[in-house]
Amino acid sequence: MRPSARRPRPGPRPARPGGPAAELTINAVGGEGDGVAPGPVFVPFTLPGEQVLASGGGERRELVRVLSASADRVTPPCPHFGVCGGCALQHWAHAPYLAWKVERLAATLARQQIETEILAPFAADPGTRRRVALHARRGSREAARLGFKARRSWDLVDIVACPISDPAIQAALPALKRLAAPLLEHPKSAPTLHVTLTPTGLDIDISGVERKSGGLSADARVQVADRAAAAGFARVTLDGEAAYMARQPRVTLGQASVNLPAGAFLQATPQAQAAMTAFIADAASGANRIADLFCGVGTFTFALAEIAQVHAADFDPEAIRALTGALAGAPGLKGVTAEARDLTRRPVLAEELKKTDVVVFDPPRAGAAEQTAELARSAVARVIGVSCNPATFARDARTLIDSGFTLDRVLPVDQFLWSPHIELVGVFSR
Repeated sequence: MRPSARRPRPGPRPARPGGPAAELTINAVGGEGDGVAPGPVFVPFTLPGEQVLASGGGERRELVRVLSASADRVTPPCPHFGVCGGCALQHWAHAPYLAWKVERLAATLARQQIETEILAPFAADPGTRRRVALHARRGSREAARLGFKARRSWDLVDIVACPISDPAIQAALPALKRLAAPLLEHPKSAPTLHVTLTPTGLDIDISGVERKSGGLSADARVQVADRAAAAGFARVTLDGEAAYMARQPRVTLGQASVNLPAGAFLQATPQAQAAMTAFIADAASGANRIADLFCGVGTFTFALAEIAQVHAADFDPEAIRALTGALAGAPGLKGVTAEARDLTRRPVLAEELKKTDVVVFDPPRAGAAEQTAELARSAVARVIGVSCNPATFARDARTLIDSGFTLDRVLPVDQFLWSPHIELVGVFSR
């Protein structure tokens, strides 16, 4: 554990033992964001064309010094970069960084023999992330240590800034550290604060508090509520159970105002959500009936319902209740039906889609193999797939293509800034 009084310094971590330092030439950037030298040898925080000194043994080395820097190298904006495990690529200029992500997406599709038009990517700006998961560890009685896990370590980096996060979340860090302190009364507690910024304030769902011993004491619960009130938080929940609420957290989706269930999923940045929604609505234009599968609280449902009748389905009953509860206050919709349904164990069958001409699906990282098989059997004319995992998207896309669909175009979406992750929206037609 790193003491909270010590501010992490940017740059590489101390070299690992295992071999003397060696000069290497970096030829590319690998899938995890590390530079790749012949061997292959992987060195973090390096860029193509650089000469570096790296230490350690085996495939994974540690950067000692950059001997000859790339023209694309920039100064990382975060004081924790190089220690914190949250970002891997803050040292890379924006244009080549984004081009690398698009190239990786194209290569992932190519492994499934898929070629398509890849559009100019949407890229999130710094300071726009509205969802973060912050780990808490014991500090003082008044303030816990709070932050992200260190790179390739279970240690915690106690953060003082996070340039990817919305300024409102960054400003709340001292108050969040105070909120977390009472959660650590049991030595086995390892709380994680899942923080979501909403228009009505911060919504914080806490997991990882020891429960076998009876959970938080009454005194600790009072402290949590008092500290949440002093900070002006909207709501605090413990694994979904209310601990404090001053205001119901809400989000606007299309024309609807949706009451968020505790811990509900939202796109990481509202700007990416808006870009994806506009792209999906344009691709669905002209539809007569739409199915929105893995719909969550209605991220895309309400915009789609301005085009045509929508049937929405998701595995989470609380999300479906939130969606249906918002319908009465959303004007101009063509009609929405919704059901809680496990689309992995019980996918919507091809026979159920006879009157549906457009399907939107936004599955978790594992993809939607079972549901895609039913779409392949169906007579649906257009499918719009949203994915946070290009590999499972490519697998599911191959199923659709083999059944007669064409992947017309893909919109890359970079809303996990300075990480290796890239998301996408793909449009299929028969």
